[in-house]
Amino acid sequence: MTDSLAGLRVAITGAARGIGLATATELHARGVHVIIGDLDAAVAQNAAAGLGGSAEAHQLDVADRASYAAFLDKAAIGGPVDVLVNNAGIMPIGRFVDQPPAVYQRVLEINVLGHLHGLHLALPAMIERGRGHIVNVASTAGKVAIPGGLAYCAAKSAVVALTETARIEYAATGIDFTCVLPNFTNTELIDGTAGMRFVPTVEPSAVAKGIVRAIEKKRDDVYVPAVVGPMLRSQSLLGRRLRDFVNRKMGAYDAFLTFDPERRAAYEQRVRES
Repeated sequence: MTDSLAGLRVAITGAARGIGLATATELHARGVHVIIGDLDAAVAQNAAAGLGGSAEAHQLDVADRASYAAFLDKAAIGGPVDVLVNNAGIMPIGRFVDQPPAVYQRVLEINVLGHLHGLHLALPAMIERGRGHIVNVASTAGKVAIPGGLAYCAAKSAVVALTETARIEYAATGIDFTCVLPNFTNTELIDGTAGMRFVPTVEPSAVAKGIVRAIEKKRDDVYVPAVVGPMLRSQSLLGRRLRDFVNRKMGAYDAFLTFDPERRAAYEQRVRES
């Protein structure tokens, strides 16, 4: 039986590590031609080499429109890009007033402007062909307040909103839009944090499988784990006082304020150097 995804060309940003690499791995195993984009060119090339076959990699700074345009041009050399997975993102945490302005500015540049660049650059060719799929990786942090993640929550809320708005604005074009909302995922982004109570921390491979299913089934929203979808939808009915009580009990309000700075030091330094 032929795989329904085999032969597609899928470009993935921030795909040298974490969720992006897991997604590239899952798709590559399904016969997809994967194009990895990442700020760290050497790590991206190693990731593509590890996948083997037709996988390719190119340097990409999603916050730089010219860099994003060059990446998509290279990705389309062998044929049109069928799916764009906007995955690149950073997550510095801690009290907002303690963060240098350059850090929260970079969060918005990568996590929001990067998605907008991807949409703006990829949509025209998809509209012309009358098909295509944009997958935006947001976070459950885009649906719930997490103290210590002010800029990150703001950015991921924007990703949720821009994905839904694009879905409606381009509903008649034949293009599909998916918003992916993982909960705490076992990548370097949560190094040094305790996670949440009652909701398991998921592996990047679980998020990757959700993304692959979304591409295959044309799903609008994907929550990982699936249980957080109804949990978050029900919170709007609780009222602020009860919602805050529940979230404190789950540890959501402490997760980004009480953490091990030594375990996060390497990641936070890389964010600042970006």
